[in-house]
Amino acid sequence: MRNNIGLYLGKRAHLNPDMEAVVDTATGRRLSYREIDAGANRVANGMRGLGIKKGDRVAILMMNSVEYVESFMGLAKIGAVVVPLNWRLVAHELSYILKDSGAVAMIYGSDFAAVADTLQGGGAADTDIVHWIEFCEAGHVRDVFAMDYGDVVGHASTEAPEIDSGDDDDLFIMYTSGTTGLPKGALHTHNTMTSAIITFTTTTDIRYKDRYSIALPLFHVGALLPVMFTIYTAGTVVLLRQFDPKLMWEITEAEKITTSLAVPAMLNAMLMVPEFARYDVSNLRSILSGASPVPVSLIEKYQDIGIEIHQAYGLTEAGGPGTVLSPDEAMVRIGSAGKGFFHTSVRVVDGDGNDAAPGEPGELLVKAAHVMKGYWNNPVATAETICDGWLHTGDIALRDAEGFITIHDRVKDMIISGGENVYPAELENVIATQEGVADVAVIGRDSERWGESPFAVVVAKNEGLTEADILKHCDGKLARFKQPKGVAFIDEIPRNPTGKPLKRLLRELFPGPAPE
Repeated sequence: MRNNIGLYLGKRAHLNPDMEAVVDTATGRRLSYREIDAGANRVANGMRGLGIKKGDRVAILMMNSVEYVESFMGLAKIGAVVVPLNWRLVAHELSYILKDSGAVAMIYGSDFAAVADTLQGGGAADTDIVHWIEFCEAGHVRDVFAMDYGDVVGHASTEAPEIDSGDDDDLFIMYTSGTTGLPKGALHTHNTMTSAIITFTTTTDIRYKDRYSIALPLFHVGALLPVMFTIYTAGTVVLLRQFDPKLMWEITEAEKITTSLAVPAMLNAMLMVPEFARYDVSNLRSILSGASPVPVSLIEKYQDIGIEIHQAYGLTEAGGPGTVLSPDEAMVRIGSAGKGFFHTSVRVVDGDGNDAAPGEPGELLVKAAHVMKGYWNNPVATAETICDGWLHTGDIALRDAEGFITIHDRVKDMIISGGENVYPAELENVIATQEGVADVAVIGRDSERWGESPFAVVVAKNEGLTEADILKHCDGKLARFKQPKGVAFIDEIPRNPTGKPLKRLLRELFPGPAPE
């Protein structure tokens, strides 16, 4: 049996056909493994009917749903390469990803029909999309140029397609913003994600018949990997269309959730729900949290209500896993991100590439079979990031004498806002195009709600430039989560001798907190 992520779903359907596989809380649909596998087979056969073949890139722009899961798994079965699209991005950001990936088809929800209109209106110069496939719960598509999802897959065969792909064949390209402002596509294979599944399930407390709630969007590796390992271990995926703090509590009680993943901003929001303590969460063993360091005070607040927060560190380029605190250590080593996963090696190195002494900060490196194949179409960035098999994360960490890792800072000044990566260079590039801006640097400021929020420090050419002018200029050019939450004006951006802005100094000058 080849390592094929879609084939794992078929295997689980063979072993546990009547077990509940996916619960779509937005629609109330409950599908067994037999039913979700049949849906994935219809996608596989329907897409093959359109001429989609092994190696073709197919983009998905949808909210969390049964259709997302069956589309991903169906495409995996036939060897197509999935390009999950961040629905928070605006059309021109998406067009770059579509063009760079060479996607020939896009499956999208009717929520994004307006975005599809804009993308399709750009013509072949903007994308290589040939097949526009719209899913509409109302039963009819809005876009005249699009095929109906139901027409493509509804009458296709439910028989498993012939599997001629897997192992080291490409599975998906997940785009992350780069320090230059242009997104980079982390390319994963069936083997890298199989390794991610195995190292996750052998390190964390994942069990047979677990009920795993997923509120992070499926374009995140932090949501996509849990779908995979829950299927692999015979559990139930409970999908939220999108994160809603009150609904998280309601679903945890109603669906008897046993485990979940939430970034710190989500955990904060959940504690702001009135009377959250009245919900029965007795089945919930723990919540895994990553994306950014979890404040000790937040872990302690959850500890007070009987919920363990297990801190982890991961990244898209590693397929998810990096480091994690074991259940036995979770409430003892509060603040640490733990040790490397079972099949994952980690190092903390100094500027010369030598192992840093315990307690000394250095860059965190990860080595494992689940590290990405490389950046799509970007050999230079790949060579800079993966050296001698070690993935250079760009994050500063401390390693104690026992091997426990604590994430300290970010080498590249990346801002993590609500679990989303925001790269200052991208904002700086946009703001610099505004008339009246002489210089700009973007930093992250602490946010009670989002963890961090972008903040722009601007040198104006004239006194007439205002904060409102800057914010208006950014509107529509960047996704909402990337836009600065505030602006300050300064006479000169402090820089080092090589011209790089001294962002540490700027953070001291403008400590925040960010406006909410």
